Amino acid sequence: MRHRKAGRQFGRNTSHRRAMFRALAANLLAHERIETTDTKAKELRRVAERLITRAIRLGPIAYTPHAELSRADRARRLAAKQRVSRFLRRFATVREGDGYREVDLVEKVFVELAQRYRERRGGYTRIIKVGRRRGDNAPMSIIELVDSERAARAAQPRPEGEPASGGEEVVEARAAEVAPAAPSKPAASKAKAAPVETSTEDKKAGKSEQPEPAQADEGDSASAPAETESASPAEAPKKKARKKTSKVAAETAPAPETEEKAAKPAKKRARKSTAKSKKKPDADDAADKSGEGGE
Repeated sequence: MRHRKAGRQFGRNTSHRRAMFRALAANLLAHERIETTDTKAKELRRVAERLITRAIRLGPIAYTPHAELSRADRARRLAAKQRVSRFLRRFATVREGDGYREVDLVEKVFVELAQRYRERRGGYTRIIKVGRRRGDNAPMSIIELVDSERAARAAQPRPEGEPASGGEEVVEARAAEVAPAAPSKPAASKAKAAPVETSTEDKKAGKSEQPEPAQADEGDSASAPAETESASPAEAPKKKARKKTSKVAAETAPAPETEEKAAKPAKKRARKSTAKSKKKPDADDAADKSGEGGE
């Protein structure tokens, strides 16, 4: 049974897990807002809030100047600082403007955070889920200190037209460039003439006024072929298919023989037959020669 074993193990041994939470707690107290996985953020909240609570329990002794404290109060604050510094590292580097500055984390916990949360009874951090991480699909969260300047800036609604970060305008511009242009709609055909209402007397007489066709101007006559071409977009693929079939038929059909090509084999045959007739003697000549030889 898993009794008296609270907390997540994260597949690490004690020393590795302790080093991980020391680094996370130092970054959270230095920057007051970090992004990590959901499970690590929930476990880090237990660690960070206990460090702040140890400073708040001192009361005004935590942030009163050293010269104004009594000897007993100085000893109490020193003991509390030593207890916190066993787990939390002393210094951290924070970016400020164009440069960097070094922050004493133990002094920040006892002077700044203890004074900020002196009237708050727990709940010094906030966890905001931000979705899943690309790659391993791990659920991500932002953990931050409440009532901090950075959290207040992030919670402020931005004015209209101003993006939260400078990259949003670039993304929108790239999306507009990549998006394909909408296909132009074919020109609409000429509007049909509205039917003319006929009176009851005309209906009885069987007469109805028919609208006269509108006479086209010179400009309309020039644009008429363009309108007819655009008015029937469905016929264009049919014409292309007919052209393709005619080309294929022309390529596959055998080429007709010309008169000269047809006459050449006939001439060759006639020449061959004449040559053979000259070479072979007549039957009568052969009989005469054989008779003379017998005599």
